[in-house]
Amino acid sequence: MFFMRPLLRIVPDHTHIAFMRGRYLGLLGSAILSTASITLFFYPGLNLGIDFAGGIVMEAITPAPADFNKLRAALTAQGVQASGVQRFGDADTVAVRLGAQPTEAANQIVVSKVRAALEQAQPGTRVVRTDAVGASVSSELFRAGMLALGLSMLMILVYIWFRFEWEFAVGAVVTLILDITKAIGFLALTRLQFDLVMIGALLTILGYSTNDKVVVYDRMRENLRKYKTMPLRELIDLSINETLARTLGTSMTVFLAALPLALYGGSTLSGFAWVMLFGIVVGTSSSIFIAAPILLLLGEHRLRRDAGSIAKPAKTTKAPA
Repeated sequence: MFFMRPLLRIVPDHTHIAFMRGRYLGLLGSAILSTASITLFFYPGLNLGIDFAGGIVMEAITPAPADFNKLRAALTAQGVQASGVQRFGDADTVAVRLGAQPTEAANQIVVSKVRAALEQAQPGTRVVRTDAVGASVSSELFRAGMLALGLSMLMILVYIWFRFEWEFAVGAVVTLILDITKAIGFLALTRLQFDLVMIGALLTILGYSTNDKVVVYDRMRENLRKYKTMPLRELIDLSINETLARTLGTSMTVFLAALPLALYGGSTLSGFAWVMLFGIVVGTSSSIFIAAPILLLLGEHRLRRDAGSIAKPAKTTKAPA
């Protein structure tokens, strides 16, 4: 293990990568991805789950692998217009999604029809879960979820502004907004259901990404005091290289912890885990290629007014004989 330890290091000691040489490329790439994500948000849009779209979700277990053609035909015979009949995890588990009903009595009627249709299509089928959310409740939940995201961004801005200079706060919040837009674009592209669980995933990404940026910012602030005449561009590169091993090590640890959930977590946890994996990659890369270049653009003249002008020695005049 002693001889293998150098081979297992993610980043060699004393790296000297000039990250700021690619700052414009990083900002341009991020702008393109975020613009594409906003476009995907409007078309085709998010696949809203029952929490935000309203409706009924019924989970049933069939005695044998589900025959979806029979199930759909039985539902049609009962006069039920299902928005989705699909596999939910195992081959014998089915999820039936229905649109929102106008009243509670209508919900009960349509649930009874679905039970009868499932039993008729495959005798022995049993319904194990029924969730119903009305239109008014779903819109309220959507507003609450968006409010939670907005408040978290505001509190992060206040915290970083209080702890660092305003250039750090603006750079961090702009980067976090870009991270969230990319995550929303990922949701729209993969058609993962956007529900309260995904709101939790987005908030978790915000927390992880903020922590990563605070670590890098702390090193930059220490180096600002330590190297008082070093140009800001060189100082940022130095700070990123000094924290690179910690950044990649933490990211890889969290990534490996979330990967089994994405692969084997089932329908309930896999969506959350895939968004987390995407957020880890985006949050780690944005700390280097987005947050740092924004800080350089905003603070190059204010944080390092004297960066390029080291005091010159005073001229001496020869005294007359």
